[in-house]
Amino acid sequence: MKRAVLFGATGLVGSELLRLLLEDEAYGQIIAVVRSELSIVHPRLQTVVMDFHQLGDCRVFLEGADVFCCLGTTMKKAGSREAFRKVDYQYPLEIARLAKEEGASQFLIITAIGANSRSVFFYNRVKGELEEALHELKLSCLHIFRPSLLLGPRQENRRSEELGAKLSQSLSFLWIGPLRAYQPVTAADVAGAMHYIASLGLRDTHEHESRDLSQLAAARKKTS
Repeated sequence: MKRAVLFGATGLVGSELLRLLLEDEAYGQIIAVVRSELSIVHPRLQTVVMDFHQLGDCRVFLEGADVFCCLGTTMKKAGSREAFRKVDYQYPLEIARLAKEEGASQFLIITAIGANSRSVFFYNRVKGELEEALHELKLSCLHIFRPSLLLGPRQENRRSEELGAKLSQSLSFLWIGPLRAYQPVTAADVAGAMHYIASLGLRDTHEHESRDLSQLAAARKKTS
């Protein structure tokens, strides 16, 4: 039986992915590494509450596991560039390093559309720097998912993203040709794409663009 280790299980995509993993009996154990207790109870779910400054304690879970990283924050929530970088760069990279050292089966992570280490935008630059660092690790199996604006119910109030989502839906007729790459995608589809790709057991490095995530999620539904 497979083991999944999920970081970011309380987030928009992570919570959707946790649900899919719990429904998938191919996983005999799902370990959710979180900062506070989950409200979900399931016989195959183990919740590990920890301070992310102590990520080394996760080593014991990673051997042979499918490791999913859905960590992410916003500048507003983080409060500073340094704090943002810690959550969106430092923690994911450390998890990936541990995954490699402990022989994880595969590492799947969410970055963002437009990730570029030379971007003038801080958010995209950090995501791009993370991708470059992950490539340098030379993981046996790395999957990078680059969603556009995420749609779905959020726990915290992020009014600017809510307005952007409503606007994008009302202008859906614009998402054709080159602009299709920037069409918003639901968190459920991102989670579905991650779950489906993990089931394929691929090797090497793969990058999954936002425009392809809904199709991958649909492929998962056909095979489930």
